[in-house]
Amino acid sequence: MAILVTGGAGFIGGNFVLDWINHHDELLINLDKLTYAGNLQTLDSVSGHPNHVFVHGDIGNTELVGQLLLEHKPRAVINFAAESHVDRSIHGPAAFIETNVVGTFRLLETVRTYWLECSPVRKQEFRFLHVSTDEVYGTLGPQDPAFREDHPYQPNSPYSASKAASDHLVRAWFHTYNLPVLTTNCSNNYGPFHFPEKLIPLVILHALEGKDLPVYGDGQQVRDWLFVKDHCSALRRVLEAGQIGETYNVGGWNEKANLDVVRMICSLLDELRPRTDGISYAEQIRFVRDRPGHDRRYAIDAHKLEKELGWKPAETFESGLRKTVIWYLEHPDWVQGVTSGSYRQWLTSQYHG
Repeated sequence: MAILVTGGAGFIGGNFVLDWINHHDELLINLDKLTYAGNLQTLDSVSGHPNHVFVHGDIGNTELVGQLLLEHKPRAVINFAAESHVDRSIHGPAAFIETNVVGTFRLLETVRTYWLECSPVRKQEFRFLHVSTDEVYGTLGPQDPAFREDHPYQPNSPYSASKAASDHLVRAWFHTYNLPVLTTNCSNNYGPFHFPEKLIPLVILHALEGKDLPVYGDGQQVRDWLFVKDHCSALRRVLEAGQIGETYNVGGWNEKANLDVVRMICSLLDELRPRTDGISYAEQIRFVRDRPGHDRRYAIDAHKLEKELGWKPAETFESGLRKTVIWYLEHPDWVQGVTSGSYRQWLTSQYHG
């Protein structure tokens, strides 16, 4: 038995690979394009593991994906591969359309060709799990109920629009071609191995380096925060027992304003790695101009996943954030590799040396 994971060197994908190998004695083929956010240092602990095969490649490469499917005959494909940073999508949307829309289309078609040629038993057992985001639903007012799976799609950034398009493609391939798909829409993830352009690792690293801690606008943008290891357990559960064609929202039940998140990080650092001058890291907070189209609030209603599949997050935001801050303090080599760009050396030596 085997599974194919796309985007398995990224933040969520990499954590999923580590989590899966820890829980399953099953071959995992890890396909990743290794863009700036793909980092093989995240996978150091499974380097050489007999159940982990890394392949450098693009989900849009139908020949490569087709070869991997025929060679390994996976029982499932879990699609993490995506461009995922909102700010980057505002400044350069083309890459998001190419990967998230065109790439997903090509992946679906390649997987469909493979699935049609499977035996009846393998055909029935096969699953395509598409990992998406709550940002496809748009924004919420302060008193609006949290996003449910039937909330209309109202994406407001090039990133969320491209992910919404990919969700629609997955839905269409189920209804039109009967491809056995599952979709999950998650809230903001955080935890180990998070690329430092995102809020939580950015604040941790900037604080330790004595830099300003930038907060968009008034800092009252609200997000629901999900510890990445909880997300991994939810995905394992959906793959195991989710109903074909269904969507499951995955959330942490932790709505926090961005400014409160930054202040919590500062408090943890004040405790765990205090500044030598005795001043709180909170003194480094600086408010900066808000980004265009910045959604005000996201919130996930994860009752369906709990009611139908029995999943609940194990971490509170307080416990997960503490674990995250401690992880960054204890892994300076990983941080240095990312911030210096040395994590790119493998790709350079392997393909351009």
